[in-house]
Amino acid sequence: MKLLIQIPCYNEANTLPQTLADIPRHIAGVDTVEIIIIDDGSTDNTLDIARAHGVHHIVRHIGNKGLAKAFQTGLDVCLKLGADIIVNTDGDNQYPGQQIPELIQPILLGQADMVIGDRQIHSIDHFSPTKKLLQAAGSLAVRLVSSTDVPDAPSGFRAFSREGALRLNVLTQYTYTLETIVQAGKKNLTIAYVPIKTGDKTRESRLIGSTWGYVRRSGATILRLYVLYEPLRTFFYVSLPFIIIGLMTIIRFLYLSANDQSGIGRHVQSLVIGGTLLTVGFLIFLFGILADLVALNRRLLEENLYQMKLLTSKSSPTNLETVTPNIRQNLPD
Repeated sequence: MKLLIQIPCYNEANTLPQTLADIPRHIAGVDTVEIIIIDDGSTDNTLDIARAHGVHHIVRHIGNKGLAKAFQTGLDVCLKLGADIIVNTDGDNQYPGQQIPELIQPILLGQADMVIGDRQIHSIDHFSPTKKLLQAAGSLAVRLVSSTDVPDAPSGFRAFSREGALRLNVLTQYTYTLETIVQAGKKNLTIAYVPIKTGDKTRESRLIGSTWGYVRRSGATILRLYVLYEPLRTFFYVSLPFIIIGLMTIIRFLYLSANDQSGIGRHVQSLVIGGTLLTVGFLIFLFGILADLVALNRRLLEENLYQMKLLTSKSSPTNLETVTPNIRQNLPD
């Protein structure tokens, strides 16, 4: 059983030493524990710190690609290195490395494909009441969209089984945390969560420039994901008001025409408006049917991608020098 712990980093030289020191090197039920740093274009001495502390693998992005890209790069490389379990944590020492054994336990027991560390938002002292409220609201929205019961959706302290990691494909450019939960829920992966204690605040979040900016971008991400995975239902909901109002307007026209002896000319505007709304509603619903067919094609492509990942991860050598033109990888011989 091989465990790889991936740490996406961007200028984390100050906090990385403590993060690495807290990670256990021997865990019951695991034969091998290795650490991989995904350097997302750091301009400080993050890489020197990583090498000095005996990190097993280092992957470098040429330039800053963002957290979501760094996370996906980590998953891809971990799979190529033959990981049976992958843990993702941050380089700012926010998450408790000493709790990794508890985090992976549901996977070791065969009870989960993904495990999320629940930070118990209400108990974090350095979170403002507004941030706690927004985090709770965001987690509720993700639960509704994904049909899961994850209490802390934005938490980045996560463990993945090999199967779970193979099934995930991060499409958004902003944050992977919400998308991976929605994907897991829609792909019927089993999600578990364990309570964790977070560390003290070491720096301002680079992902959250402003609270409302984060809300706006996260809300757009959740909406986009819902449309992506439930296109027919989404377009049906959008078309429903047009169809209902159109039918009511036409019924109004028929009722008034039947009870008005002066002719139908006085109420023809109701017929025109009702017919137009009804037509718009049916066109939107037809778009939903087309989008659903596109979604079916996407699922077939994802299955093909899964099979390709499966074959590649089994046959790839572990001394790769280059992953993509934008990534440079340094691995020990």
